[in-house]
Amino acid sequence: MALRAVIFDWAGTMVDFGSRAPVEAFRALFAEFDTEIAEAEARGPMGLNKIDHIRALLAMPRVAQAWAGANGAADEDAVARLFARFREIDGDVVARFTDLIPGAAEVAAALRERGLKIGSSTGYNRDVMAAVLEAAARQGYRPDNLVCADDLPVGRPSPMMMYRCFLDLQVWPASAVVKVDDTVPGILEGRAAGSWTVALALSGNAAGIAVEDLADPDAPHVEEARARAQEMLRAAEPDYIIDTVADLLPVIEEIEQRMA
Repeated sequence: MALRAVIFDWAGTMVDFGSRAPVEAFRALFAEFDTEIAEAEARGPMGLNKIDHIRALLAMPRVAQAWAGANGAADEDAVARLFARFREIDGDVVARFTDLIPGAAEVAAALRERGLKIGSSTGYNRDVMAAVLEAAARQGYRPDNLVCADDLPVGRPSPMMMYRCFLDLQVWPASAVVKVDDTVPGILEGRAAGSWTVALALSGNAAGIAVEDLADPDAPHVEEARARAQEMLRAAEPDYIIDTVADLLPVIEEIEQRMA
């Protein structure tokens, strides 16, 4: 048996180095409701569908207290109010962070040359992804499918979006597919589906550093970010942890050798 497909996340994995768009969107959202959230708080639930991300933020004791002081109970009515406004502002924020992560287009092309299909899934809703798809295509990245948070009733860490990718791409078994993601829920999603999982430590949410930091990957602050991200991602027990998608091809070769 050989690999059939690789399924990539978007923000922090293939676009938006540092996963900055959702952080800015959530912080701006809560600020509109007179509730300040820190960057670390905004990053905490990353990888979940956005409405679940809002629920997780409101469940944080400090955020819940701040919200209650300004707006009342942190209940499902609050979630609905926040999510409705989030959908209005998210697209404008996301559209500013569509640069491909270095190596993303080249790795996808190399995988296709090996005969693999390229799937994609995201915690963003489909209307937000229109601008991202267009920008990625201009930069040379065109996945074979896209599964969005609002396509299905249940998102990560369930395997439902992975299952939809299997159907879209017509690939099976799950063990012939690799999931690449920068978040714990995304890795848990791949594991729940029964696929190989590769976590990205430096390009995504867990590290939260800028692409310019790659100029000196051994700098102390980069090493600290790598160690912090690796510790966080290990909790999801991925099969591999690498820095960015640019480091993926040797892992694909090793997986195929192990499968053989």
